[in-house]
Amino acid sequence: MSAQRCGLIAIIGRPNVGKSTLLNHILGQKISITSRKPQTTRHRILGVETIDDDQMVFVDTPGLHRDQGKALNRVMNKAALGSMGDVDVIVMVVDRPEWSEEDDLIAERALSVGVPVVLVINKIDRIDQKQSLLPAMQVIAEQRAFSAIVPVSALRSKHLDDLLREIRQYLPETVHLFPPDQITDRSERFLVAEIVREKLVRQLGEELPYANTVQIEEFREDRGIVHISALIIVEKAGQKAIVIGRGGARLKKVGEEARADIQRLLDSKVMLKLWVKVRSGWADDERALRSLGYVEDQ
Repeated sequence: MSAQRCGLIAIIGRPNVGKSTLLNHILGQKISITSRKPQTTRHRILGVETIDDDQMVFVDTPGLHRDQGKALNRVMNKAALGSMGDVDVIVMVVDRPEWSEEDDLIAERALSVGVPVVLVINKIDRIDQKQSLLPAMQVIAEQRAFSAIVPVSALRSKHLDDLLREIRQYLPETVHLFPPDQITDRSERFLVAEIVREKLVRQLGEELPYANTVQIEEFREDRGIVHISALIIVEKAGQKAIVIGRGGARLKKVGEEARADIQRLLDSKVMLKLWVKVRSGWADDERALRSLGYVEDQ
């Protein structure tokens, strides 16, 4: 019988490069919400992929950015940077070969940790000049000591097997941390709140203020139906009006889309109720952020 291997893998990168999409497609199940809006991911989320005797525990993180702004931004940066401590492998994701100053800073920080760093060039399906990819990879390889450079399309699930092969060779020999059928450490309540927040982001696009969050106030099963009450928290009355929409139409649409995804997640009929509440200054109040689950022990 071969020995078990298990390792922690931090997925890092600037906002909107496809880190959460990458994790979801590796797992074959959605645990991390996605949208085209930067900073959609706000929490560290563990995703577990077990292949034979190898278990990879991925840590999806908020996008690293230089804008420290409010307390929420500082907490998100701290979560992302903290994820690089005590990991066995770092996966740094970039958007095609479009290298930025922020990518430079993130690469420098990742390579200083002292563990293998695999660079993932994501969204290669959107590269018009395919022949430009290899020369760009060669330039990156000459400039920085990445353990490997793997081009992928997370959205299309292209070359993810190549990425996993690279990661698996760096896993230390040790027992697995999770049962083979477990894919995340997060609770159903957390995943439900994130689904509601995703629908808000996608439904409202540029109108949606960053200063919103979702809190689950009721989660119970009764006669085969899961009853969920979710509170959407915003900072201003005007933001509340935007979320609700004319005659409540927007909030209703968010609820319909969220309920469909939640039913798939729970494999059960769901009754979902949404409310919107103004809580001024919550995104810049560390005590409020802690109560809402944004501040975690690192």
